[in-house]
Amino acid sequence: MKRELPERQKFLVQWVSKATGISTFGVKVRLQGNDLHIMCEGRECPQRWRTLSDLLRALQQTDLDMLTSFEQPAIYQVFVYGKKKGEKRAKWCHRVYLNQLDRHLEQVDQALLEDEEKSKQPRGALIVSNESLARQGHPEAIARYLSETLSPFGIAVQVKIIKQKPTENNQKNQSRLWIFCESSYSPDPSLIAEPVAQKLRHLKLSGYQDAVIASRVSGENKVDWLIRVDLTPPEVMLKEWARWGDVQALSRLLSETLSESEVALQATLKESTLHIFCTPASEPLFSASAPEKDLCLGFIRPLLEAIAPQGIVAATVYGQKTTDNKPVWVDWFSLPAKEHPALAISALELASSGEKDAIVFLLERLLNPDLDLRLVTGGIRVLLLSRGDLLHIMCDAPVCPARKQVASKVTEFVRQLKIPGIAGVRVYGRRAGNKEPFWHYGVDYQHRQHLEPEATPEFAPTSAKVRELLPSFADQPVLRPETTEEVYTFVTQVAEDWSATVRKILLATQLFTDVEQSQEQTTDHHHGLRVALVWGTLGLLLTLQTDWILGKVMSRSIPLTPTVASVSPKSLSTTSKAEQKQRTVFFTTTDAEKSPQGGKNISNGSGLTQADKTQPINLPASPLKQKATPTAILLATRSHKARGLLTQIPTFNAQQLDEQLALYKQRLAKTGHPPDVLIVGSSRALRGIDPVALSKSLTTQGSSSIDVFNFGINGATAQVVDFILRRVLQPAELPKLIVWADGSRAFNSGREDITFRAIATSPGYQYVLEKTPEKTSSTDTINSIEQQTDKETTTGETQQGSSSYKAVDEWLNKGLAALSASYQKRDNLKNLLKQQFNSLPIISDATQPANKKSNSINPEDASQAVDFDGFLPLSIRFQPATYYQKHTKVSGDYDNDYKSFRLEGDQDAAVQALLEFTQSQKITLVFVNMPLTTYYLDEIRSKYEQEFHQYMRRLADNPNFIYRDLSQLYPKAIDYFSDPSHLNRYGAYKVSQKLGNDPMIPWPSK
Repeated sequence: MKRELPERQKFLVQWVSKATGISTFGVKVRLQGNDLHIMCEGRECPQRWRTLSDLLRALQQTDLDMLTSFEQPAIYQVFVYGKKKGEKRAKWCHRVYLNQLDRHLEQVDQALLEDEEKSKQPRGALIVSNESLARQGHPEAIARYLSETLSPFGIAVQVKIIKQKPTENNQKNQSRLWIFCESSYSPDPSLIAEPVAQKLRHLKLSGYQDAVIASRVSGENKVDWLIRVDLTPPEVMLKEWARWGDVQALSRLLSETLSESEVALQATLKESTLHIFCTPASEPLFSASAPEKDLCLGFIRPLLEAIAPQGIVAATVYGQKTTDNKPVWVDWFSLPAKEHPALAISALELASSGEKDAIVFLLERLLNPDLDLRLVTGGIRVLLLSRGDLLHIMCDAPVCPARKQVASKVTEFVRQLKIPGIAGVRVYGRRAGNKEPFWHYGVDYQHRQHLEPEATPEFAPTSAKVRELLPSFADQPVLRPETTEEVYTFVTQVAEDWSATVRKILLATQLFTDVEQSQEQTTDHHHGLRVALVWGTLGLLLTLQTDWILGKVMSRSIPLTPTVASVSPKSLSTTSKAEQKQRTVFFTTTDAEKSPQGGKNISNGSGLTQADKTQPINLPASPLKQKATPTAILLATRSHKARGLLTQIPTFNAQQLDEQLALYKQRLAKTGHPPDVLIVGSSRALRGIDPVALSKSLTTQGSSSIDVFNFGINGATAQVVDFILRRVLQPAELPKLIVWADGSRAFNSGREDITFRAIATSPGYQYVLEKTPEKTSSTDTINSIEQQTDKETTTGETQQGSSSYKAVDEWLNKGLAALSASYQKRDNLKNLLKQQFNSLPIISDATQPANKKSNSINPEDASQAVDFDGFLPLSIRFQPATYYQKHTKVSGDYDNDYKSFRLEGDQDAAVQALLEFTQSQKITLVFVNMPLTTYYLDEIRSKYEQEFHQYMRRLADNPNFIYRDLSQLYPKAIDYFSDPSHLNRYGAYKVSQKLGNDPMIPWPSK
């Protein structure tokens, strides 16, 4: 089935057919970038020169831009093909430059006079290439020259010249070349960066500082990406390196100088003397005599004296034959470094003393080992800035340098320099023309305990990411804002359905009838009304009397018992300021006050106990926040489900995963977008990173409020984390920065993964696997919530009439509740009845053991529940003397978490899959190796930790993955731990502050 041509191509086909006399069925046209392709075919292949002659004369009389649409870029050249119908390949092809039609026509006319078989090759002398015209610096000529490379990709080119204002870096007032590329798609910049850079530098344009390539999609105003191309001439680059004493650059310059004299040259440096060997380059090489001494010295000596290479005090020149190693003549002369001591110091010595220009040269030489490639493309450029005891190094090139190939080289080289006052280095990589670095890498050569505030480097507009350069406020408590939106009440649920019993009772009163009974049974209608009136009056009187009696009983029996009221956000907002202040003071001083029980042991959420009198005081931490107990989570989830914002997911056989997922989904439904930062991992993440402390630390660095959520799960391994991020959550539900906080035991493939095995056998796991192929795109998940909200708004009027009875029912409930004496104390009434019920001998004996057990593991206990940020704050402080009296001290040999320790296997496969996923979604994954105590890190575990550290360093070569090792941060600060391997809320506060000030983590900014 043939496809109908667009209107603009129809005009071109008809025009070509009319010009050449070939049927429209034998003409095909195609517009690609700035090129027009014309295919001419027939039963016999059209004659080349005759077809071209007709077409060229038509081109002289026609403006092709008038035959195309307004949106079509200008046409610079036309490709004409001729082929026989039925054949796949064209027999001939001819390129026509539209700015040289007269010369093309002259060439064709001459070819028609000659034998067609002998003149198939074009006479190149008549045609001036686009390259020759482009070397003159004309914008249109440069555009035609570049279109030869870009048009096959479907990319149109337009070139403009913009005069630059005089600056420190542009004292010569040079111009900048702007190259605008437009296409129907967004091409990968790495595919065209180097080819275009090579072609531009090959022109050796003068008067231009650099060139900027800007790409955008047709019909859009936004520029997709920019690439900067350094147009510094190769000769200038060579002289810059030769100035620093680079032997290869000196040899290249000297060889180019002597090339016309047919002299070959080689150079080598020994100590501070440059040895230059001159041999003949003319034929025959084996019988040619040695080059003349005066000729060689006449070129070599003036050039070296003008360059004055750094660290080279003398030069020795040898003249010899090609076949003889013994020189025919030798000459020696001193260089400017002999007379000027400042020039006698080598570049390496200068770099070791901290000379920035010398460091830049050595780094560029290190990163550009291929001199020819650097001269062709511009190579990798190095920008250097020092701030305090840190050295910041930016590496950029037309194609962003790979972190794996650059970062380790740079850090190791700077380490060997041993620059005074430098305790660490930060390496960045970006594509030339970009402001933001694509990756960053850092190494500290010395322990850097405190981060000092400094100015942001000029080359790094990522100041929001380089937190280390901004002021930090250590040891300041993070105050949580009062919230009135997430107040949930604790209610009990009815366990059994009493509908059948109630139905029988109502039918027995004769006030109600069965709806299934025939309507014909309406004989004694007036009698039924009288019965209903009598029984209704008696029931109302009984209800009022019962309510009055219960109100009296409650006011007398438990006057001081606090109530758990059903508080709405509106009611909370009316709380007096005095009450709020009192509540805030309570939460901020609870941990510092002494226990009312004196020296008794205090229970905590982890089931551990410790003596209160041994606890130090005044450790900074975030104030405690309201707990998200399972009941509150259930109510929040049901509330959003009722509005259609959440989808019920079956259980994963892991209560904490179910609750954390419900909390996270509720957060998404409330905000309409994912948090800025997501914390994942095992219990070490759950207890070890405080979202509020981290958000506060980031806010003090200049950003507005950063939303952080902790999705830690007890026992979560790499497989569990991978399953949650890739399967359970949608891509649109994930932020662009995920912090994975854990340790080596989560990556042990040798032990049995109990947590993941339980999840894999759950209904939720099967549900997720079945739903995965049908996952919506990353842009649809959050939009579906907004669309659902809009749908509710637009259909509100329709639903208002059908649900008006609900408003009436709610009004009656509120009115009766205001009149009732016991309704406001209904929770106390239930507690009283429960206490009376439990006080019965039979019941109390049966429930006493269960109550004792539930005191330590009750899931509704507020001390064990996470807050609404997913964080589990534990106030207990690790005391080895009391801890090991109640818990056996297990060495690494017998620790099941390190059983058959092996990093290769299922866990590693999950990590690799997760890395591939985060890279495809452009998500930065930061792994934090959490702190441990010396009580935990015995010889065995330390050995495994070293293996794990090497494993993570290898993973750090992956893009979008950052590894931060904090395992040895607080080895002896036991007050920051709740047990040997888990932080308490004081340690979580300190770690969160440190992470917030980490310059290697690209924290989001608002």
